[in-house]
Amino acid sequence: MEIHLPSSYAFFAFLLSMFIVFKIGKRSKSKISPAKLPPGPWKLPLIGNMHQLVGSLPHHTLKRLASKYGPFMHLELGEVSALVVSSPEIAREVMKTHDTIFAQRPPLLSSTIINYNATRSPINLSEKIFSLTYGITSRSAFGKKFRGQDAFVSAILEAVELSAGFCVADMYPSLKWLHYISGMKPKLEKVHQKIDRILNNIIDDHRKRKTTTKAGQPETQEDLVDVLLNLQEHGDLGIPLTDGNVKAVLLDIFSGGGETSSTAVVWAMAEMLKSPIVMEKAQAEVRRVFDGKWDINETGIHELKYLNSVVKETLRLHPSVPLLLPRECRERCVINGYEIPENTKVIINAWAIAQDPDHWFEPNKFFPERFLDSSIDFKGTDFKYIPFGAGRRMCPGILFAIPNVELPLANLLYHFDWKLPDGMKHEDLDMTEEFGLTIRRKEDLNLIPIPYDPFLVL
Repeated sequence: MEIHLPSSYAFFAFLLSMFIVFKIGKRSKSKISPAKLPPGPWKLPLIGNMHQLVGSLPHHTLKRLASKYGPFMHLELGEVSALVVSSPEIAREVMKTHDTIFAQRPPLLSSTIINYNATRSPINLSEKIFSLTYGITSRSAFGKKFRGQDAFVSAILEAVELSAGFCVADMYPSLKWLHYISGMKPKLEKVHQKIDRILNNIIDDHRKRKTTTKAGQPETQEDLVDVLLNLQEHGDLGIPLTDGNVKAVLLDIFSGGGETSSTAVVWAMAEMLKSPIVMEKAQAEVRRVFDGKWDINETGIHELKYLNSVVKETLRLHPSVPLLLPRECRERCVINGYEIPENTKVIINAWAIAQDPDHWFEPNKFFPERFLDSSIDFKGTDFKYIPFGAGRRMCPGILFAIPNVELPLANLLYHFDWKLPDGMKHEDLDMTEEFGLTIRRKEDLNLIPIPYDPFLVL
């Protein structure tokens, strides 16, 4: 896990500064007795439990802590009081029973600034899938590959990287100057300016194209930018839709859509290679449904029940965002007998919930068949499976995300057979995770594609 500090010297300087502040300043304290909060590990002065999350995969660490202190656990992250949820029952309390109270997101610096060829040699499938999903997103948003797209994607990745992990300064919201000591604020402002310039050019190009279209000329197919600009000009929304709002929507789609979809596709391929029987079943289904056809279409995708189960099982074991975006309590409430103060942050460990043996048979096993006769879906109605969250703050891009995973997977399984390079055995495939805004494979997935021609099969 990454803690955003420029050097170890800066970290010790930060601790010294905090010690001075602790001694001479007035430290904010909850009005609720700690005894009324859920249990949790011992808190160190100044930093609370931050030391337990350094150098780890946080969703794994939090799951281990929850096994000791319970599925509703209290942590102190700097001066931020946080609750960690690791059970579907309490997740339901937060995201459904008390949904309106916990609908608010805590302010974080990053969101404040940023968001308004067929050979027998191995290919880097991770890179190819990444390029594909961002290409799909670009077509949907802008209608075509635009000038400066590579620079835009590069800037998005930089912003995603900066936003990943816990920023120390966010754990001490009363000390705004820490954002400068950590170096985060200048970096985020710089990358935001880069993204803003590119988005301004895209919006200007769409406006110019609209005004220069002559009468009688066929209209170009509308993309998302056109739809948003039409709403801005003619829509009756009740509130103004500013250029800043338009840019924020576009940025949300790119930062949240491309990375999460590509991560899921790569994990699905890795898990199927690790379990050859699953790969064989999924591939047979795709080739049966699309037998004799060149193209994979969304109509046929709906017939791929086993592939859909593969995607569900992949997102159970490898949710792209294992720790759901934090929520913040708007007002005091009681959950599971504990009094939750106003402004308390809540972190829901969706990965830990999906690994709970009380709710899942052999939770560590990749077994898509568990979903074949199940009513569990992606919509967060069953709180033991919430890869996209639940309630009013669940991921709004779910209808865009699932086809962006299923279609690439179906194409990969239909048009190619896949082998591991250098005589590697499937049981030797490294499945180590790497923490970031999404949980990717630590090592890129390199595979050998063998073209499959459906018209040459006897």
